[in-house]
Amino acid sequence: MSPPNVEIDPAVLASAAGQTVVITGAAGGIGAATAALFSENGANVVIADLAFARATAEKLITTLAYPDKAIFVPADILNWADMKNLFKEAVSKFGQVDVVVANAGIMETKLVLDLDAVDEKGDLLESHEAFRVIDVNIKGTLNTIRLGLHTMRNNSKGGSIVLLASTSSYFGGTSVAAYITSKHGVLGLLRSTRVAATQVGVRINAVAPFFTPTHITANYADDWAAAGLEANTPEDVARVVLQQALNPEVTGTCVLACGSIRRELETTRAALIKQWMGEDVTTLMAEAGKLFAKLGGYPLPKARE
Repeated sequence: MSPPNVEIDPAVLASAAGQTVVITGAAGGIGAATAALFSENGANVVIADLAFARATAEKLITTLAYPDKAIFVPADILNWADMKNLFKEAVSKFGQVDVVVANAGIMETKLVLDLDAVDEKGDLLESHEAFRVIDVNIKGTLNTIRLGLHTMRNNSKGGSIVLLASTSSYFGGTSVAAYITSKHGVLGLLRSTRVAATQVGVRINAVAPFFTPTHITANYADDWAAAGLEANTPEDVARVVLQQALNPEVTGTCVLACGSIRRELETTRAALIKQWMGEDVTTLMAEAGKLFAKLGGYPLPKARE
C-alpha cells in the first residue's frame, strides 16, 4: 500500500496574494513556472538570475498575470554582494520578503569519473566543472538561506524558504557524481538549518523533483517519454513549491514530485528510523539530541592556531 499523496490545496496557493517571493534561477524552467504561478496567485515576484538572462527574464515578466508586480534582479548566487543587493532590492521595491525559493542549480556536462579525461602526459585532469556544480548547488543555496533568514527574521508573520532538492538527494545510481553529491548537500542544509530557521519564525522545506523536462534533462527527454514513465512538467513542480512555501502546517519536510505522484519523504523517513537502525541506536540518537539541546546546540571546536 502506497503512502498518501500530498494534495495541492487551491486555498493554500491563493494565500500567496500580497506576499513577496524571491526566486533564484527564475528566468527559465522550474523557476520561471514558479514565478508565473506565484504571480497568478497575486504575489509580488522577484526574479533573480545571472545577468546574461536579463532579456529572457524581462520577457517572462511581460507574460505574468501581474507584470507590474514583478522585477528582475541580476544575481550570481555565489556572489555575496549580488545576493545582498538582491534582497535589498526586493525589500526596497515591495517592503519585505515573505518567501524565498532557492531554485538555482546546475549539473555537470562531462562525467566527473571519466578516468580517460587525461592530458597529453596521461595524467588525470582536475574536474573544475565538478567543483563549480558543488559550489553553485551547495554554497549558493547556503548563501540564499542565510540571507533569506536574515531578511525575514523580523517579519511580523514570519517567513518561508523552499529548497529545490532532487530525487538525487536520496538516491545516487546514475553516476552523476557532482550533481548527486551537491543535492545530498541541499538535503543536509534542509535538515541542519531547520532549528535556526524555526528560532526566527521561518519555515524551511524542500521539493525533490523527479524527471522534469528542462535543459538538464533535454538529452533523454524523448527516451523517457517513449518509455511511458511518469513525468513532471515545470508547472507540476511549481504547484508543489507553492504548497510547501505557503502551507503553515509544515516545516522540515521534503516532497518528492513526479507528475501525479507527490510523497513526503522526511517525516516518513523519520518514522522508519527505529526499524532501519534498531531501537538501541534510535535511543542513543534521541538521548544525544537531548544533550545537545541542554548544551544550547552542538559545541563547536576551537579554531586551530
